[in-house]
Amino acid sequence: MANTLKHIACAAAIGLAAFIAGCGPSKPVLNVYTWSDYVDPKLIEEFEEQNNCKVVIDIFDSNEGMYAKLKAGGAGYDLVNPTSYMTKIMNDQGMLEKLDHSQMPNVAEVDKNFLSNSAIDKDMAYSVPYMIGFTCVAYNKEKLGEIPNTWDVFSNAELKGRMTLLNDMRETIGAALRFHGNSINTRDEKQIEEAKQQILKWKKNIATFDSEIYKSGISSGEYMIVQGYSGDLFQVLEESPNLSYMTPKEGMALSCDDWAIPVTAKNKELAQKFINFLCDPKIAARNMEFTYFCAPIPAARQYVSEKNRNHPGMFISEDIYKNGELFIDLGEDNAKYIKAWDEIKLAK
Repeated sequence: MANTLKHIACAAAIGLAAFIAGCGPSKPVLNVYTWSDYVDPKLIEEFEEQNNCKVVIDIFDSNEGMYAKLKAGGAGYDLVNPTSYMTKIMNDQGMLEKLDHSQMPNVAEVDKNFLSNSAIDKDMAYSVPYMIGFTCVAYNKEKLGEIPNTWDVFSNAELKGRMTLLNDMRETIGAALRFHGNSINTRDEKQIEEAKQQILKWKKNIATFDSEIYKSGISSGEYMIVQGYSGDLFQVLEESPNLSYMTPKEGMALSCDDWAIPVTAKNKELAQKFINFLCDPKIAARNMEFTYFCAPIPAARQYVSEKNRNHPGMFISEDIYKNGELFIDLGEDNAKYIKAWDEIKLAK
């Protein structure tokens, strides 16, 4: 009986110890708010293993949607991934944390020429450049053959309901502005109105404004022509030999998405470790081969596979840079674009 009680007590003790261990401190969680298919899942797993943490990815499909969610109190994110013009807006409004470069030694790998000539946050005080891309058009070459390299392909009424434009205010208005020979950063109300009227004409032919399902839509054949982000479309083209892409002769938007830490972040140290991890040239190279976007990490090129050393998405040509234009924050004049976009979306 004594031995039996001793065994019972021992088992109870072991069970209690296991219960206590199970109730112990859980792994830290890094909550990341980013675009879809924008970080190689295998790299996320490696980061989790190295830092004994869990990375939770939440997706947004437009800068304005992301901003509105955070502004409305959607806290809980440790790391966000806005386009540079939106990063500046958020920083100007006190929404972003100042970065500690001593915790991120790999940011020294970021392209100095890009920082000097193109970046908005040239000192990386509140953001670190992540990926550079451009807006282009993908199409079903098997069904359509070659198409004109102009934004006006969306005027083709024969393809009504088989085309999409991005659900992104600056991108889509920017395409119409460039079509009419104007800057995507114009502050001129007449030029913005002209662009709005052009989009209303295109709207009659498109299926929807979309920044997400266009990838599967063009791949499946549901859509024949789509406006999209270079990396997204190159991912699709890699798997779909019946598709091709073109860059409109009128010019297109260039964009750089940044990593930034909201002031409301709970795991700021872990967020900086994640940024540092992605700036490692070997990691950046692997990430480029997953996203098909261009990481501004010059040393990464030597680690990219031979077949991708001159990939047009990972290593953007001088012609694209020459014909492209980066978005800038327009301050109070953003209201002109918001008004035009609201009118476009509400129009029947």
